[in-house]
Amino acid sequence: MKREEALREITSRVSNQNLINHMVAVEAIMKGLAEKLGEDKEKWMLCGLLHDIDYEETMDAPEKHSIVGAEILKNLGLDEDIVYAVKVHNEIHGFERKSLMDKALWAADPLSGLITACALVMPDKKLENVTTESVIKKMKKKDFARGANRDQIKSIEEIGISLEEFIEIGLNEMKKIAQEIGL
Repeated sequence: MKREEALREITSRVSNQNLINHMVAVEAIMKGLAEKLGEDKEKWMLCGLLHDIDYEETMDAPEKHSIVGAEILKNLGLDEDIVYAVKVHNEIHGFERKSLMDKALWAADPLSGLITACALVMPDKKLENVTTESVIKKMKKKDFARGANRDQIKSIEEIGISLEEFIEIGLNEMKKIAQEIGL
């Protein structure tokens, strides 16, 4: 599946622009991680872009989120490793994250929200002036961006990337697409 086709699938199933922006942000972070780790960039980007394709459909039934998404992706003919990574990114199921892609998506999902929140508290509400240091500082504040699970973000260390480097990768990749995601 090409990116344009994936975006068509998303816009046919997701109406909330903030959710679409989140998915595009996770795509960007996954791109940076794939480049860092020498993995298949296109595949990792698709995984990030499509990971919440079912969120609007399942938001009132969190126990279905990611199971429905994985089924959608399977039916669309996506590779099994992408389908599995999407399926295991919802912790409610307790599925094991086995591959680098599984673990990267798990950590990238909340990082995008944390970085977005950091941008939104800036006077101009833009990523331009957000720094790695400011994200780390905000991450230490438990009452800031509560939905961004810190342990989940820190789990990136399981695949040999330091927290600081992960935040730097995520922030740099999101800055590259800032206009596309309204930041």
